[in-house]
Amino acid sequence: MSSSKLGGGAKHRLMSEMQELSKEKWVNIDLVNANILRWRVGLIVLNPDSAFNGGYFKAEMTFTEEYPYQPPTFRFLVPIYHPNVYPEGKLCISILHTPGEDITSGEQASERWSPLQGVESVLRSVLLLLDDPEINSPANVDASVMYRDSRAEYNKKAREIVEKSKGDIPSGFVMPTTLEPPAPPKSTEDDAAFWAASDDELDFGGSDTGDDDDADMAEFDENGEEENASDDDDN
Repeated sequence: MSSSKLGGGAKHRLMSEMQELSKEKWVNIDLVNANILRWRVGLIVLNPDSAFNGGYFKAEMTFTEEYPYQPPTFRFLVPIYHPNVYPEGKLCISILHTPGEDITSGEQASERWSPLQGVESVLRSVLLLLDDPEINSPANVDASVMYRDSRAEYNKKAREIVEKSKGDIPSGFVMPTTLEPPAPPKSTEDDAAFWAASDDELDFGGSDTGDDDDADMAEFDENGEEENASDDDDN
């Protein structure tokens, strides 16, 4: 496949993904210099149990024309003190690693990037990582030790970072405070009640005994002719 076709496919898919993500409350996306291959992301933490709840974290994602066959890059633009975030803002996260199994790191192919993944998969993985760090292979050893041994101090530092991040909220942007759950599905009990009521109410005034029908049918013989009809009618 030519590079021009690859590039066109990457841009088409990215435009589609951006359109879908624009409907989400937990992320705010702009393009850098109107370039669909460079995204400026505002990642919003809405998990009330997260140490980073309420944060608005600026990041940049870049894509090549080989996307989605090759993963994007992701980098926080503001410092975040976290076990899996390097000082320059890059993350230590499997989903951003090139496709295929890595014998050296022990990562399975299912943990790494694949063309079936997408921007939403990456962003949701980043949010999960913020909430639940992987301290066994840290990018920031000091943050990993603090998270393990001094959780209260770690949470305090995280809250300070959250407050500082609010200065990056764009003018006019309304920060969500929670993710509204979808409306609950209609229960089968409601359906049963509806049909029970319908059986009682849908009475069209007909006879329940069927006596009138029997009387009408009695006037015809089994051949469908009137029993009392005159033989002269046949002539």
